[in-house]
Amino acid sequence: MAIKLSRRHQLKYKICISGAADTGHCAIDAPQKAEELGREIARRGMVLVTGATVGIPYWAAKGAKEEGGIVIGLSPASSESAHLKTYKLPTDYHDLIIYTGFEYSGRNLLLTRSSDAVITVCGRMGTLNEFTIAFEDNKPIGVLEGTGGTADELKNIVSKMHRGPGRVVYSKDIKDLLDMVVEEIEKDKKANGRFTRG
Repeated sequence: MAIKLSRRHQLKYKICISGAADTGHCAIDAPQKAEELGREIARRGMVLVTGATVGIPYWAAKGAKEEGGIVIGLSPASSESAHLKTYKLPTDYHDLIIYTGFEYSGRNLLLTRSSDAVITVCGRMGTLNEFTIAFEDNKPIGVLEGTGGTADELKNIVSKMHRGPGRVVYSKDIKDLLDMVVEEIEKDKKANGRFTRG
């Protein structure tokens, strides 16, 4: 006998915010846009997933928590002590931090694979790494254009790689971008026979 779950017991969509830890090269308003993106993810009842780091992911986490959302972080460190002392990363604005012990590159793989979609805001090389992992996995990806760094280079990079457009959507508008990303996630849910709005 199938059990019908209420909406509050259904799995929520998990959105990874990928972006620069060092925001010095980002657009001047990129941190504010990241914070608003976190807020909008929380408003929509989705879970924010971050690399448990500073910069863009931190601002997104701050926005989500201030809006009452849920934030999960995946740390490159193997313990809270290493997270704080060795990597010098924050723990605030997160409900849960998973200490992967896989350094940054291993953490990036787990971060993207544990999310339903990845959204790129600004970024540097690590953000490009997260993007390419998600692209190779055929995962929905949103790019918040106009935030500088990696985000503003991705459309050009993708067009030159001779691999097609992937499942990447682009917009300068946060709500529009999230709408498109959710539409891509829902295609997966329908294909898997489990379609319930996140």
